[in-house]
Amino acid sequence: MRILVFATLALAAVLGGTRFVLAQQAAIARRRIGKPLGEESLDADRVWRRALDGEPLDLLILGDSIAAGLGAEHRKETLGGRLVKSVGRRMHRPVRLRTAAVVGSESPDLPGQLDALPADYRPHVAVIVVGGNDVTHRLPVALSAQHLHEAIRRLRAHGTEVVVGTCPDLGALRAVPQPLRRIASSLSRRLAEIQEETARRAGAEPVDLRRAVGPMFFDEPETMFSLDRFHPSALGYRRTAEALLPAVCRAAEAALSSRRPQAPH
Repeated sequence: MRILVFATLALAAVLGGTRFVLAQQAAIARRRIGKPLGEESLDADRVWRRALDGEPLDLLILGDSIAAGLGAEHRKETLGGRLVKSVGRRMHRPVRLRTAAVVGSESPDLPGQLDALPADYRPHVAVIVVGGNDVTHRLPVALSAQHLHEAIRRLRAHGTEVVVGTCPDLGALRAVPQPLRRIASSLSRRLAEIQEETARRAGAEPVDLRRAVGPMFFDEPETMFSLDRFHPSALGYRRTAEALLPAVCRAAEAALSSRRPQAPH
């Protein structure tokens, strides 16, 4: 019994020390990470590629500050701006962008972003990128998955095709010291795996951003991150949009096909 008591006390001391160290490292990370260019993301919502023929394809962006394009200096460099330009070029038609993503959002904020949209709004494609704040605020992955699933279900019920960019690997954040960075990396990878499973079950197509662009953020942090050392730079958003583009184009083709009037027999 005495050994068990000593072991318990020792474990409590270690855990207490670990929490203290992690709290100190979180404070260091907050000091190292500067403010992005501007407190709010740029408004990139409009019809892009107007000169192309056809009715505009409607693209909705949901999620957090990455989805909103925080850190980009020009609206064409935001994630939404990058996507609609490329989708329009590939699909040979205009694309209307609507950004419902909000800086600082977590997965439980997705229902509110959907609620804020007009009741009759029916986008062809929705792109969801969320998860980084879930990790930093230690939300249970089950809660994150629940809200992601519900958002996808609501969109699919209205005939919207959905693409989910899974949580990036937070281990790429050099401003975060070790071992906190390793913990953040492990947690973000786990969330990304759950998001991928959730997206597939709910009828969305997931894109593993950790695998698709994560190595670039690890190897080229000076060019892939903006001045705040946390959000993507113009190049970071470009690479992220390129990773999402094939899935978004597949979703757009599926949406257009399903909504195309059927020829009378």
